[in-house]
Amino acid sequence: MAASPDLEQRVRSIVAEHRGTRGALLPVLHAVKEEFGYVDPAVIPVLATELNLSRADVYGVITFYEDFRQTPPGRTTVRICRAEACQAVGAGTLADRARSRLGVSFGGTTPDGAVTLDQVFCLGNCATGPAVEIDGRLHGRVTPERLDALLAPREADV
Repeated sequence: MAASPDLEQRVRSIVAEHRGTRGALLPVLHAVKEEFGYVDPAVIPVLATELNLSRADVYGVITFYEDFRQTPPGRTTVRICRAEACQAVGAGTLADRARSRLGVSFGGTTPDGAVTLDQVFCLGNCATGPAVEIDGRLHGRVTPERLDALLAPREADV
């Protein structure tokens, strides 16, 4: 599937902003994600052409890094830290609770598009784990009950 002319033009503009950057692919992908919320697979050929890379190279980087999702995220993004420090104080229980409550696995979005659930392997909040980030806001010492309270208003945003 080809990118729309508007999408293609915006991606070309983003590439132009980073053209002089050494190893421009990662900064470009971050900029695309920042602007659109995800990296549409339709822009892979555009990125490959503009950066003189193979489509396989671009696709490989997108799929290697979990931050570069290929589908639009939900209106709310919930990220649960699964690093060792958080795991030691209950992140596994939070992960189970979130997957059960939302009915999606990590990387998934609820059918109504309200919430995307992701896992990360460090939010840098080790001293106050388990940590959860909701729409960029960090929460520490999250219990299953607190997670329920944090998710409730997001689920109601349908």
